[in-house]
Amino acid sequence: MGAIDTGIVTPARAIIQNNLMVDEKTGIWIITIYTLAYAASIPVMGKLADRYGRKKIYIASIFLFGFGSLLCGLSRYTDGFGLLVAARAIQAIGGGGIMPVATAEFGTSFPPEKRGMALGLVGGVYGIANIFGSLAGSAILDIFGTQNWQYIFFINIPISILIILAGVFVLPDHKEKSVKKIDGFGTLVIVALVLSLLYGLKQIDFFDFAATVTSTGTYPFLIAFAVLVPLFILVEKRAEDPIINLRYFTSGRILTTLAVAFASGFVMMGIVFIPQFCENSLKISSGNGGYFTVILGLLSGVSAMLSGKLIDRVGAKLVLVLGFSITIIGALFLVLITAVHPSLINVIVSLGLLGFGMGFTIGAPVNYMMLENVAASETNSGLATLSLIRSIGTSIAPAIMVGFLAFAGTSVKANIMAIMPNEINMPTLPYVQEISDKVSDFKADPSMSQMIGDMKVPDLASMKTIKLDFSGNGDYEMPTDIIEKLKTSDVTTIVGITKEMSESMFSETTPPIIAKIQGGLESGISGLGEGLEQMDGKLAEMQAMPAGVIKGMPGIQAAMAGMTAAKGEMETLLTEMQSLRYAIPGAFDSAKNDYLEEIDAKAGDIESAYQSTVNYGYRSIYVTVSVAAALAILLLLFYRKKKTKDSAAEVGL
Repeated sequence: MGAIDTGIVTPARAIIQNNLMVDEKTGIWIITIYTLAYAASIPVMGKLADRYGRKKIYIASIFLFGFGSLLCGLSRYTDGFGLLVAARAIQAIGGGGIMPVATAEFGTSFPPEKRGMALGLVGGVYGIANIFGSLAGSAILDIFGTQNWQYIFFINIPISILIILAGVFVLPDHKEKSVKKIDGFGTLVIVALVLSLLYGLKQIDFFDFAATVTSTGTYPFLIAFAVLVPLFILVEKRAEDPIINLRYFTSGRILTTLAVAFASGFVMMGIVFIPQFCENSLKISSGNGGYFTVILGLLSGVSAMLSGKLIDRVGAKLVLVLGFSITIIGALFLVLITAVHPSLINVIVSLGLLGFGMGFTIGAPVNYMMLENVAASETNSGLATLSLIRSIGTSIAPAIMVGFLAFAGTSVKANIMAIMPNEINMPTLPYVQEISDKVSDFKADPSMSQMIGDMKVPDLASMKTIKLDFSGNGDYEMPTDIIEKLKTSDVTTIVGITKEMSESMFSETTPPIIAKIQGGLESGISGLGEGLEQMDGKLAEMQAMPAGVIKGMPGIQAAMAGMTAAKGEMETLLTEMQSLRYAIPGAFDSAKNDYLEEIDAKAGDIESAYQSTVNYGYRSIYVTVSVAAALAILLLLFYRKKKTKDSAAEVGL
């Protein structure tokens, strides 16, 4: 069920964080808090299973998981990211007792010669559950809509009820006979130790290491961890029944096994980003990337079951080397081929290789190695310790990996702006040239120049284009809501958000330009009005003269005719300027529509720029995955299987 939940949440993570209005670094806490609480609860649940029985702890864990799922779903109705995080922590505490206890039950129920096959079946079920989870997650989002993501959590409730009922009537109850006192203080210390370490590490921004590691949100937790380590060692040495057997850390083989478990957990978290990578690479809408994890889950399920048979034949070490090697090939194929030349076939190949490789590493071989090196009485706590170390890897990985995406995201705006048209093409305005010519003619005529005075008209003839500045150095300041939308955009929404940003820019920058132009035209219209009043006055004076005088003076007649003609021209100019004034807002609207059409024409280029920019972050993630897998192979080269059958004797268990 824990695997199903992981699969369900993976395709919905980005949708949930966008719905609850949190950014990528905050949204990753949907995963982070789960891994933190899961890691802290594992050793406690393992020890409780040893003492009180696997059945009781398993059923209690399922109940906690189901209750946490209920609260996760209810957080949708409160728009409370805090409630969601708290509910995920409750889920994780339950999860801390599900997989380790189930693995221990399988591992001890079969003889050593068939143990690999049994653990392989557990891994196979995990892979198949991931398939169902991813399919269910994407299907639920499709059926109910991305706004109703609460149902991806509610689906766990009936499953939890069925498992509890089956567990009550079917599960055997294995527990170690012990009258030793429970290590309560050690339990508190290990929980505090794990939480302080993981929280401190998660606060570190590896792209700004010096600043974040010295911040008050980071170093106090790392100091607390450093103080708690010797305290925990002291407490566990004095405990009758220690929560973690410190002798595990005196065996070279167990230390190597734990280190490989850490690496496998780190590598496994690359799966978290697969749905979003598929959505970006194939330009599909958010929530549908989960369908592609079927490829991962199917092949990991096959290889997980195959790994069990191979372990019984060639040993866990070679199986792990094989798995990590295939994982490296898959990760590098994704980095060098798929992310650079995204296509359906390339995505399928890279996911197939990653899934097939991870299936050999996700559980059975490492669990088998641990069981080889601990006594039967320490099975639960031994596997719990292994799961704890693996969970530390799964906790640290997202904090590092999401940093790559955040870093790539800082370039999205600049890369998109570089493609967008950087100027507005103004449409042809009415009478612009006629007005300019007439004003020039009037000013050249001494008599007319006196009439219009120093009237100025905006030089609209030269205003064919308007330059745009999206760099932040101009007058336009991008609104906060647009910035947030850019941060939460995806390849299918980036063009729409770009157009929304452009409309915002027009709304903010064009009114002052329109007002300035219209103000200039108003000034010209006012000047013409004054000139017409003067002309009307002079014409009235001339017309008031006696008819005989006018008739006897041809010059006056000519002057009156000239002034009448000039008045007609001025009235025509006035009408043209008024028409131009009213046409200005519509012209800018037309320019805006033309600009938005240019963006539509460049939609493919904008999407490709976004895709390649974000894929740079994914490439960095899977380079890191391949490096972690390579380090795991190096560690395995130093692992030597104990020749004697009593492997537990070396560590005195």
